[in-house]
Amino acid sequence: MAATLIDNYRHKGLRKNLVALLKEKGISDEKVLEAVGTVPRHYFLDDIFLEFAYSDKAFRIGAGQTISQPYTVAYQTEVLNIKKGNLVLEIGTGSGYQTSILACMGAKVISIERIATLHEKAKQMLKHLGYKAQLILGDGSKGYAAKQPFDKIIVTAGAPSIPDVLLRQLKIGGILVIPVGDEKQQTMISVIRNSEDGFEKIILDEFKFVPLLGDNAW
Repeated sequence: MAATLIDNYRHKGLRKNLVALLKEKGISDEKVLEAVGTVPRHYFLDDIFLEFAYSDKAFRIGAGQTISQPYTVAYQTEVLNIKKGNLVLEIGTGSGYQTSILACMGAKVISIERIATLHEKAKQMLKHLGYKAQLILGDGSKGYAAKQPFDKIIVTAGAPSIPDVLLRQLKIGGILVIPVGDEKQQTMISVIRNSEDGFEKIILDEFKFVPLLGDNAW
């Protein structure tokens, strides 16, 4: 976590430039762009990375994990088609940046992280920012049956396949976004639950995530 939590005019200007870059790369959802322009990404990075916080790059956050590049965050969020009040399950809290973007957009977020140090840091950061989300320490590959069904589910780590348990925790009409592939590269897949047993899979672009860990993953 950044030692000094200051958000000044320079940081705001850098976020404005980042939003412009994301537009150039094809992100068009104004609500997503507004959230990226609002949430101070530099808060989620160690001081050594502060000068690069608003470049479109992923950075290590410890415990073998990364904070995804802003384009990836914006891309997944746009695919989810977030509406205010949506109940969203996030698998892989990580730094809490994606969680904050969703919360900033008015979603009701439940986020699961299996690494205790990251879970605790994210809890502290969201509290500091004033974003409300339920953060849980546990195995996200199992979903969260206690609060199902979900309007949206986002997986922020690469999975070898789509865990059936996550599909079953979607509402009818709900959307799951998950990167699926090997440990080096994955294809983003959007799944829409059309009926009790009907799921429409849409193959999207290629990305690179850290591996999803858990009983229903690697």
